[in-house]
Amino acid sequence: MENIKLSELFSKNVFDDKVMRERLPKSTYKQLHKTIDEGLELDPSVAEVVANAMKDWAIEHGATHFTHWFQPMNGRTAEKHDSFLSPTSDGRVIMEFSGKELIKGEADGSSFPSGGLRQTFEARGYTVWDCTSPAFLKEDISGVALCIPTVFYSHTGEALDKKAPLLRSMEVIEEAALRVLRALGDTESKKVITTIGAEQEYFLVDKRQYQQRKDLIFTGRTLFGAMPPKGQEMEDHYYGSIKEKIGKFMREIDIELWKLGVPSKTKHNEVAPAQHELAPIFATANVASDQNQLVMEVLQKVANRHDLACLLHEKPFRGVNGSGKHDNWSLVTDTGINLFSPGKQPKENLSFLIFLAATIEAVDKHADLLRLSAATAGNDHRLGGNEAPPAIISIFLGDQLTELLYHIARGEEMDDLTKEVMEMGVATLPKLKKEVTDRNRTSPFAFTGNKFEFRMFPSSGCISEANVIMNTMVAETLHEFADKLEGAEDLQKAVNRIVRHALKNHGRIIFNGNGYSEEWVEEAARRGLPNYTSTVDVIPALISQKSIDLFSKLKVFSEVELHSRYEILIEEYYKTINIEARTMLSMAKTQIMPAVINYMTQVAQNVSIMTSLEKFNIDAQSEMLTELNTLLNSLKRAIDELEIVHKETIQIEEGLEKAQAFRNNVLPKMEALREVADKLETIVDEKIWPIPTYSELLFRV
Repeated sequence: MENIKLSELFSKNVFDDKVMRERLPKSTYKQLHKTIDEGLELDPSVAEVVANAMKDWAIEHGATHFTHWFQPMNGRTAEKHDSFLSPTSDGRVIMEFSGKELIKGEADGSSFPSGGLRQTFEARGYTVWDCTSPAFLKEDISGVALCIPTVFYSHTGEALDKKAPLLRSMEVIEEAALRVLRALGDTESKKVITTIGAEQEYFLVDKRQYQQRKDLIFTGRTLFGAMPPKGQEMEDHYYGSIKEKIGKFMREIDIELWKLGVPSKTKHNEVAPAQHELAPIFATANVASDQNQLVMEVLQKVANRHDLACLLHEKPFRGVNGSGKHDNWSLVTDTGINLFSPGKQPKENLSFLIFLAATIEAVDKHADLLRLSAATAGNDHRLGGNEAPPAIISIFLGDQLTELLYHIARGEEMDDLTKEVMEMGVATLPKLKKEVTDRNRTSPFAFTGNKFEFRMFPSSGCISEANVIMNTMVAETLHEFADKLEGAEDLQKAVNRIVRHALKNHGRIIFNGNGYSEEWVEEAARRGLPNYTSTVDVIPALISQKSIDLFSKLKVFSEVELHSRYEILIEEYYKTINIEARTMLSMAKTQIMPAVINYMTQVAQNVSIMTSLEKFNIDAQSEMLTELNTLLNSLKRAIDELEIVHKETIQIEEGLEKAQAFRNNVLPKMEALREVADKLETIVDEKIWPIPTYSELLFRV
C-alpha cells in the first residue's frame, strides 16, 4: 500500500465519473449526466446499463454483495446486504444485478425513528437511488460490498431520512439563486451548487480503558471524572507534534478515506489533550454529507484496529474542550463564480452584496431554526464553553465588511477594501497582505472570506440537518429579493435599497466582538436576539407557524414531515438523558460505592491497629475516615434522590413535558451525584478506584 501513488489510490473504491466514462457506452454516459446535471427523471433503460457496468466493476474488485446505503432519521447510516447470486434452472448460480435493483429497494420502515409517520404494521419503506452521489465499495474483514447511496421514503411518499430533504433544499436554493442571477444580468450560469466543507473533531482514548467505562460505552461521554492535575491550560497540545501511535492511525485514516474518494486534506492535534481534527476539501452538499458519514464510520472502525476508541460525543470530558463539526457553507455557479466572494471591488459586486444581504436577513429571521439544527442533549454541554460558540445566534462579518455594508445603506462613499501589508520586523520574511477579515472563534456563524462557517454543529451529527435549514431559509429571502430586482430600472440602486432594508431590519444579528463575554449576553438580550440555552427550549420552533410556512411553501418539508421530526427530537432528547441516568446509577451503586467502602474498610482497619498500639497519633487517619464516611453518606443520598426523580420522570407520558422534566429534574440530580463522586475520586486510593481516570484516558494514549 505504501508504494501506491496517491493519484492511483484516490477514489480507487468509487464508481465515479472517470469509471463511468470508461465503462458506460457514450450514449448512456451522456444520458446519465443529463439526468444529474439537469435534474431530469432517470430513464429505466439507462439504469439497466449502469447497473450491469456497476456490478461488473464491483465484482472485479472482490464484491459479493450490494446494499442500498441510506441515512435514516436517527442520524446514522443503514444498510441491508444482498448478494449478487441468482439461481439458475440447472441448480447453479450466476451473478446478477438489475436496473430495478439499482433504482429501488425495500426496507422495514417501522423499525427506524419515524415520529409517527410509520406504525409497526405499516412496515414498507423504499430506498431510491441517488445518482448524484457516487456508489462506492466498503471493504473490511467481512468482505467487500457495493454501497449505493439512496434516499428513504415511506410507501405514501414522506421522507424518512436526512438525505431527501437535503436534495430538496439544494434544488430550492438553486432555483432562487438563479432567479437573482438572471435579474442581475447573468445569462451564462445554469446551475448554482451548494458546497460544504465539514471539519470533524474527535477524541482518541485507549480501547482497554474505554471498555472499563460503562458511561463511555453506553453514552459516549464520561458521567464521572475529576480533573487531572493538568488539563489543557498549558496550550501545548494544539497543533503539537503528533505521537507515533496517533500518526499511524491518521495515516490509515487517510488511506481508507482516499480510497473512498473522500478528500481528507488536513489533520492535527486539537486544543484538548487526546483531541484531534480532520478536514476535507469542499464538495457539493449532498456528497459532502455522505462523505462525512463515512468519515465518522472510518474513524471508529480504524481506531478499533489500533486498540483505540474514537469518541465523537460533543463533550466526552468535563473541564476540557468539547468537539464540534464546523460546517463551511457556500454557493458556487457552474461557471466557477463563488457568490460569497467579495472580489476586488465588493461595493460594485452586486451578486455578492445580494447574497450576503440575503444570508444576513435569513439568519436573523430564522435564528431559532439555525440554533435548532445544532441542538442535541450532547451539544448542550458544549455550547457556550470556551471552545464553542454561545447558544445565541449571531453573524460575524469583520469590521471592514460591516462598515462597507453600512456605507452602502447610508448612500456614502467608502474606499475599496484594500489589503494593507503586514510589517513583521524581519527583513528576510516576505511581505504579506492583511486579510480583510479576521477569524472569530466565538461566533456561531462567521464569514471567512468566501463562505460562512457554522461553528455550532455537534461533532456526532449528520450535517444534512444544518444545510437543509441554511439552504431553505436563504432561498426564501432570495426569492423575495428576486421579486424586487426583476424589472428594476437601476440595478445598483435596487441592490442598495435591498442592502439598506436588510441592515435596518436585520442588522442586529451582526456582532463582531467576543461571543463568550457576559456583556454580549446582555447586549443580545437588548437587541432582542433569542438565547436558547437548552435543546428542549428550541425544539418547538420546528413546528411554529413560521417554520411550517417556510418549509411547506418551498416544498422542503410537509407539515406532517415537520411534526414527525419534532417528535423524534423530543424522544431522542429524553431517551439520551434516560440512558445517562440509568448508567450513572449503575456505576455509582455497583462500582463507585463498593470501592469507597473497600477503601474505608482499609482506613478503618489501620485506625483500629494504630489505636491498639497506643503510641501513634492517628489524627490524619481519623480525619480521612470521617471525611470518607461523610462523603459516602452524601453519595448514597445523591443516588437515592436521582433514583426517585428518575422513576417519577420516566412515568410521564411521552412528549415535551417529559423532555422538560428530564432537563429540569433529572439532570440537576445527576450533577449532584457527580459532584460527590468526583470528590471521592480525589481521596480514594487510585489502585482501588474502579474506573480509569481522566489522567489515564487523556494522557496515556
